[in-house]
Amino acid sequence: MKLNILCIGDVVGRPGRRVLADKLRAVINERAIDCVIVNAENAAGGSGLTPQIHEKLLHYGVNLITLGDHAFRKRDIIETLETATNIVRPANFSDHAAGRATAVYLTPKGPTVGVLALIGRLFMKPADCPYTAADKLIPKLQQQADIIVVDFHAEATSEKIAMGYHLDGRASVCFGTHTHVATADETILPKGLAYITDVGMTAAHDSVLGRKTQSVLKSFRTQMPVPFEVATGDVRMNGIIVTVDSNTKRAEHIERICVKSEVEDSTHYDADDGRPEYFNAF
Repeated sequence: MKLNILCIGDVVGRPGRRVLADKLRAVINERAIDCVIVNAENAAGGSGLTPQIHEKLLHYGVNLITLGDHAFRKRDIIETLETATNIVRPANFSDHAAGRATAVYLTPKGPTVGVLALIGRLFMKPADCPYTAADKLIPKLQQQADIIVVDFHAEATSEKIAMGYHLDGRASVCFGTHTHVATADETILPKGLAYITDVGMTAAHDSVLGRKTQSVLKSFRTQMPVPFEVATGDVRMNGIIVTVDSNTKRAEHIERICVKSEVEDSTHYDADDGRPEYFNAF
């Protein structure tokens, strides 16, 4: 059976959430999407996730949620990470960290999609080996899911590409997140893994990685703490659509998508966001 899986890149603040609210259902219907996976680690005020926003994303049509280095930025999400079955933090965090390493979604067609999040180690905070974590968890996830999707949240392109080859033949999709800049290297590797180094961000693109340009420039130029306010101009939803055969586990097609919002959001946070983060928030 052929399944269409939509993987969406880092949602940044209210503008990113707004374009999901306005556009996601139409994409699901028009492209016959069977499963939606979203990286939401920046969905609240540009850094972190709250329980309220977690529920909003599900209401918009999201089925599985992944997180990255800002997984615990909003402390009130911890209880949700412990109880919800549709959200994962990086599996190569400490075994003692809150949250689950894998999650599974039963699609309306019947096959199940399992998701695993990993975090890189190059130019990132310390973490356990992502390759070892994949080796440990994928065999277990294969017992629960027909199709396995991996979100590799990493900075270095070399580390991401290496992970793609490491997973080829054992997972169906590996999409990169964290850099917020979409790459043009989408491909299907020899053993059937759909791969892209970074799917980009769902956010305001008249910005520096989703934040107001003048705030970021002031931080870089002065080296002083500056509120990194969420930008609001040129909002787009970036991601990939992958078609996977649930019987062979092989990806048959991968396509980048970019959906623009017609609505300009004039506010940079709301009650669910919290206040804007400061200069180390990327």
